[in-house]
This record gives sequence, C-alpha cells and structure tokens, in this order.
Amino acid sequence: MNRVDSIHFFHAKKPTIVTIGTFDGVHLGHKKILKLVTAAANELHGESLVLTFFPHPRTVLQADTEMKQLNTLAEKINLLESMGIDNLVIHPFDTAFSRLTAEEFVKQVLVETFQTKKIIIGYDHRFGRNRTANIDDLIQFGTKFGFEVEQISAKEINDVAISSTKIRNALTEGNVALANNYLGYDYSLTGTVVKGKQLGRTIDYPTANITVEEDYKLIPKNGVYIIKSTINGVTVFGMMNIGTRPTVDGTTPTIEVHYFDFSKDLYNQTITVALLEWMRQEQKFDTVKALQNQLDHDKKMALAYISKL
Repeated sequence: MNRVDSIHFFHAKKPTIVTIGTFDGVHLGHKKILKLVTAAANELHGESLVLTFFPHPRTVLQADTEMKQLNTLAEKINLLESMGIDNLVIHPFDTAFSRLTAEEFVKQVLVETFQTKKIIIGYDHRFGRNRTANIDDLIQFGTKFGFEVEQISAKEINDVAISSTKIRNALTEGNVALANNYLGYDYSLTGTVVKGKQLGRTIDYPTANITVEEDYKLIPKNGVYIIKSTINGVTVFGMMNIGTRPTVDGTTPTIEVHYFDFSKDLYNQTITVALLEWMRQEQKFDTVKALQNQLDHDKKMALAYISKL
C-alpha cells in the first residue's frame, strides 16, 4: 500500500477510485464500502484510494469535544492495508482545509490531484465549507468534471446497522462482545509495559501495567476483562483490570494485565491486548485477601470462557 501524509504529496500513476471518510474502527460497515472500492478499481483498471484525516475533523472543528477514537493512527493504517487498498492519503485536517468550498475541493483534490475516475461514498456524505454540499452536488460535479459517483444507499448502510458511535457506546458500557461483533475483530489496546507497585506478585497475580500513549484512544469501561495477546508468536490468555485499584486506595487510572501460564519479563516492551469479554465492575475489597479470593473466582470464570473458544 502506498501511503502519503498529505494530499500535496500524492501523485496519481493511474486514475483512481476514491472513497473518503474518517473510518474510525474500520468496522464491518466500512469494510463493505472498501470492498466496493477495490472491486471497482480492478474492474476499471485504476487504483483504489482512501482519503482520511488526522486529527479527526470533529476535534478540530469542535475544540471542546472529548470524543475518543476506536483506532490509533497506526491501527487504522494496518486495518486499511489489510483491505487491499492501493493508496492511503492521510491529510492533516485543519481550519484552512475546512474552508475549501465544495467545488474547490472537487477540482483541486478529486480531479487535479487524484485523477478520480469514480468515487464511492455514503448517501449521507457532506463536504465542503461548513459541510454544505451533499451527494446530489457531488453527482453534479461528477457530470461537470467527468467522474462517476456511486452512492451507498441508506438501505445498504442500515442493513449493516453499524456505526463508530454505536461501537464507542458499547465499549463505554462494557459490552465488548457487541463492539467486537460490529468491528469484525477484537477491540484492542496497545501500550508499553511499565513498572507498577508490584502488589500482584505478593498474591500470585503478577501484572503487566501498560501505558497507552495516544490520549485520543478510547479506553473502555472500568472493570475486569478476559483478554488475549500474541507474545513472540504465541497466543496468551489472561485477565485485565481497568480502573484505579480502590482496594489499595489508588486514585490514578491504570491498565493491569495478568497472563495465565506466563512468567516472562515484559518491562519496556510494547504489547497489544485484545478484549474478549467484560466480567465485572472494579470493586473495593476490605482486605487484600478478599481481593485475592475474588481474583481466584475471576480466573475460574475466565478459563471456563476460554475453554469454549
């Protein structure tokens, strides 16, 4: 996949079949559109092209938004590449770009830069300054400038019934199974293992404390999860706690992972944790022993779940 970090760095070698969007999550609904784009590129002897933006346009246009995203930029790039996209253009979204009129965007970007032969887009797509142009305007521009417009109908999108917002809501409610079903893959967190207070070692539940560097990445609901990771090519299962560790009067949010049947040193390594199921709320226990008893119970529940995979 050819990736460039600005529209200005892209040079078309062939006519392109284009789609545009933030593609947060690259979920099953997105994949439906991406498959149409790659199929059209093959049929029309062109190259597929995805135009996306970073940072997320909403965080630029609505400065007070606290919206978190399902993918880090690196995760999104990997997911789009896995779909067989030929070209990925990640344009830095800023207020100057947002001020382009619809016709300026079409002429300068779609026609002159991308050499667009066809654009495939959702029926509700809006673009241009203040998002005033819609799919009908795009069809008119297509007639004027000589490119085809294929719109994904409301029925097609509603048949999938997926949106990034629905997935975010599911994760903030702890409904990992629903989120994963919508995504078509397991939601994950990637971070660096840092040293914690090492309480887990004293109760036979040593943990890897991970720090997610990207502050825009959505951290799911606090609680205890069943998880898995691939470490040195081997799949390892375990449990993860997201929360503040109230039993030991913690106040700082942490992400702690305990792997089953695994004892290697992971300090300073980057690991990816896939979330399989949410088990329970984080709790404050009267004693560390009571916490240990609960963790024993959690482990039995997790192993029972894993045995059925």
